[in-house]
Amino acid sequence: MKARAPRILMVGTALDGRGGVAAVLSVLRAGGLFEREAVRYVSTHREGGTLAKLCHASAGLGATLAACLLRRPAIVHAHASSGASFVRKSLVLLLARASGCKTIFHLHGGTFREYALERSGALMRRWIRHTLERSSLVIALSDSWAAFLEGFAPKARVAVVPNAVPLPPASATAPASLADPADSHAAVPGRILFLGRLEAAKGTAELLDAVAQLAPRFPQLRLVMGGSGDLEGFRRDAERRGIAARIDLPGWLDAAARDAELARASVFCLPSHAEGLPMAVLEAMAAGKAVVASSVGGIPELVRDGENGLLVPPRDGAALACALARLLEDEGLRSRLGASARKTVEAQYSTQAVCGRLAAIYNDLAGTR
Repeated sequence: MKARAPRILMVGTALDGRGGVAAVLSVLRAGGLFEREAVRYVSTHREGGTLAKLCHASAGLGATLAACLLRRPAIVHAHASSGASFVRKSLVLLLARASGCKTIFHLHGGTFREYALERSGALMRRWIRHTLERSSLVIALSDSWAAFLEGFAPKARVAVVPNAVPLPPASATAPASLADPADSHAAVPGRILFLGRLEAAKGTAELLDAVAQLAPRFPQLRLVMGGSGDLEGFRRDAERRGIAARIDLPGWLDAAARDAELARASVFCLPSHAEGLPMAVLEAMAAGKAVVASSVGGIPELVRDGENGLLVPPRDGAALACALARLLEDEGLRSRLGASARKTVEAQYSTQAVCGRLAAIYNDLAGTR
């Protein structure tokens, strides 16, 4: 039997990768989008050494070209961030346009503004603008990112589609005071969770400073930093601050380990310097956790300060320590913010809602609405 021709050719990073984009795409696939919309997925990036990345990118571009020429999908939907990711996806979209396909540029990178305005020369800025404006549609994760893209590329057609996140069972979101102490998956008082790459851009130095400041006040305080990076370097940083005994560095966490850590956390913290709409914050809110996050990128459109979480300025260790202290010492506030956070995700960021929005976009572009 002849294989069904793909309606949508979607291009991005390997689905088994460790980044936020891979998490977003895995949620969409699990939500049934790929099957319902006849999506064929092609990966142009995989973690590994330089040679392995080049080989994978070349294979992905070749598969994209073959699909565009031989199978003629209605739409090519490329997920991109900054740097090499943008370059790969801009070439994908160029091939798709030359083949007569409609194209979607889906922006995920929290540092894209700096990439476009500061790190790129005049020629690359023109290519970035050209790629955005020649795309049939540009998808931004938030209104603030859409405003930037419209200002940078005035001729681009921009739509906002937030990231989606599945909701865990409500039983997994009980506050620490109601949990069974013998339950290894119950919330633990004083336990702060960070999920993300261990690097300065994620605000890790400010987080360690805040923990060092708060440790004398909160004997139960413990920080779990789940993510890949220079683990030994962070252990040394913690030792220099005198808090090595308060820090757990489990490395990158798969979905099951991540969910277990979210269940055990009392507070979630992501004090990044720049972001798009981070999956880690959405996952924590879906799990009913009180969140402290920096007011960058699309986060302020997700986290409303004092309503469903707490916002702090980026690079402000003192403000971060203050916000964390408020939550550590006030269980009622933690419970209220966590419950409101879950309701926010359920109402606005559910897998069903986001998959429905993407399906409507596909129908509009393909002329089948």
